[in-house]
Amino acid sequence: MLNALYCVIRRDLLLAFRRRADVLTTLFFFVIVASLFPLGVGPEQALLRTMAPGILWVAALLASMLALGRLFALDYADGTLEQMLLSSEPLSVIVIGKVIAHWLVSGFPLIIVAPLLAVQFDLPRESIVVLVFSLLIGTPILSLIGAIGAALTLGVRGGGVLVSLLVLPLYAPVLIFGAGAVGAEISGLGANAHLLLLGGLLACAAALTPWATAVALRIALE
Repeated sequence: MLNALYCVIRRDLLLAFRRRADVLTTLFFFVIVASLFPLGVGPEQALLRTMAPGILWVAALLASMLALGRLFALDYADGTLEQMLLSSEPLSVIVIGKVIAHWLVSGFPLIIVAPLLAVQFDLPRESIVVLVFSLLIGTPILSLIGAIGAALTLGVRGGGVLVSLLVLPLYAPVLIFGAGAVGAEISGLGANAHLLLLGGLLACAAALTPWATAVALRIALE
């Protein structure tokens, strides 16, 4: 199973690097959305510092959701997904590999760029560290939950809108705890509680969502 997991991750990463425009679209969207708010709000440092956690996390959430359509759609279109379902390996293992590759392509670049964007909001160094940790824990949850929505809407016309309606309510706790961790650090309350709750959500998502996504894929292909 580990060999199958590695092969799926390697395959999806190679395909993603051949379509660099799709990868850069997610990153540019995150940068543009986060950069427009300081221009619209103004240069007041106290206001920017207060709004920064929510703005950066909402931008990361929307950017991650923008890439969900590519998670299974291309494999579904060329018939590769059907071959994966016929594989002797558990479908949940294949799903985990595809989600990891999706996160490496669409989530990890956001974590790298986030500290640079946080500087324009005048966030202190400690808050930037918390922001990075919260994104490091939270963005995999977005990919895992989003995989269920992407599987349920596979092959459906207007699937992008349906994915948004399905996953946005489930993203709310991740957004609350992720932005709350940075906000608590700024206010001096400490971010440990929020980060631990995010860790618990990640553990639950990692345990449950691959199985749910595999079931949704079987339903969509039937």
